[in-house]
Amino acid sequence: MSERIVMRTGESLVAGGPPFTAAEPEVVIGELDGPVGTALATLTGDQAAGHSKVFAILDTDIQVRPVTLMVSKVTVKSSAYTNILMGTVQAAIANGVLDAVRAGDIPRDKADDLGIICSVWLNPGAATDKKLDHKALFEIHRKAMALAIHKAMHHEPSIDWLLENQDKITHKYYQRGLDGKL
Repeated sequence: MSERIVMRTGESLVAGGPPFTAAEPEVVIGELDGPVGTALATLTGDQAAGHSKVFAILDTDIQVRPVTLMVSKVTVKSSAYTNILMGTVQAAIANGVLDAVRAGDIPRDKADDLGIICSVWLNPGAATDKKLDHKALFEIHRKAMALAIHKAMHHEPSIDWLLENQDKITHKYYQRGLDGKL
């Protein structure tokens, strides 16, 4: 059996596709008999209007392993948004989890012992885009989920990399002063 995984965290941003298809999952991964399992069970029972929590599934009645709980970062306000989140994106998240197992990022022998909590961001514009590219949406969210898991399980970025690059990186959405200087 692999080493104990108490709690790992990771995130990723995959963009550059058609409108409204960017993905930015944040994951917490850990043993079901530890803090992640407790959080997963608590979140499952703590449903809130506009922020339902659901398991990632490949299709109705086919839950993915490790058990993965999706939590929307956006308040769900329409059935169109719900249908995309609980359809295309839910399937993409589930496939990203299995991709991470297949890649060895999640030890296969731990698939029944780990839990994943995934905060999911789906651009609200997806709900009103009549030409939404569901194939691209699926592939981007799948890739982003697998990448977030990879980063979590490999402690990326490392503290050494962060310290070395801290002054070279400016947050993409950081608001500069009127003079344009940091």
